[in-house]
Amino acid sequence: MIVSIADIEAAAGRLRGQAVRTPLLRSPLLDARAGREVLVKAEPLQRTGSFKFRGAYNRIAMIPEADRARGVVAFSSGNHAQGVAAAARLFGIKATIVMPADAPAIKRRNTESYGATVVAYDRFGEDREVVAAKIQAETGATLVKPYDDPGIIAGQGTIGLEIAEQCAELGVRPDAVLVGCSGGGLVSGISVAVKARLPGTRIYSAEPEALDDMRRSLAAGERVKNDPAARSICDALQSPTPGEITFSIARETLSGGVTAPDDAVLRAMAVAFDTLKLVMEPGGAIGLAATLERRIPDDIRSVVIVCSGGNVDAATFRDALATL
Repeated sequence: MIVSIADIEAAAGRLRGQAVRTPLLRSPLLDARAGREVLVKAEPLQRTGSFKFRGAYNRIAMIPEADRARGVVAFSSGNHAQGVAAAARLFGIKATIVMPADAPAIKRRNTESYGATVVAYDRFGEDREVVAAKIQAETGATLVKPYDDPGIIAGQGTIGLEIAEQCAELGVRPDAVLVGCSGGGLVSGISVAVKARLPGTRIYSAEPEALDDMRRSLAAGERVKNDPAARSICDALQSPTPGEITFSIARETLSGGVTAPDDAVLRAMAVAFDTLKLVMEPGGAIGLAATLERRIPDDIRSVVIVCSGGNVDAATFRDALATL
């Protein structure tokens, strides 16, 4: 496999002292609502408010020092942007981020606060990779991809190591791990670690109903694309198709994919706040939404849900709380 458990262990070594070992949260009230045991991996409490810091820091750490001095460039709707910006700042190098013009204001503001330069583009009329490639050619910066890169995948996979360790500490043997999915870097990395450390545990991707390219790709046995006109409140989960590397891993390690509608995502955000006192962004709540909607197999009695981030605009969070 392109990314091994040894790669993920090496990433954990690089991240030691830099990334937060986020808690695995549980609540009897949440269990009652879900009708099963639920443990939530709280990546909103990670540096920059999402899991993306892990992969970004690991990838930048792997760049040769001479190349690293020329800076990095990335394209992102927000969370990868913040992760790259924060990691680049720790290494003392320049970061340029290509970000959609309609990205949540909090994500752009936070990215710029870490010292990165933001270049806006129209996500429905321009190709972000072309924009980033032009910047890369002009500056000599290293491209830090959002998901389809072994270094990124290995960094995100450190969450799987922590899940295995924390479940052992709690005396829990989960039947499944549910991971929100866009390009697939998070779910593929976690799946490698979980398969190595918790053999027999199933891993599922979770996606918005309108953007379920991973679920359909797994069913088809090949990568398929989303409808370009599809929209979702989950701004962090809008990649057009799974990555080549991520899908090559996912097809070997995942048991399938599940989905949830946007209204269920808002309700899940409210439930997380009510039962766990945790702020989730829409993309971070997709796994919980699918669980609360009973979209996962009935025989799963204990599930770990990875909440990938909590970078949500106040207006959207107010909409979520209004569902309580």
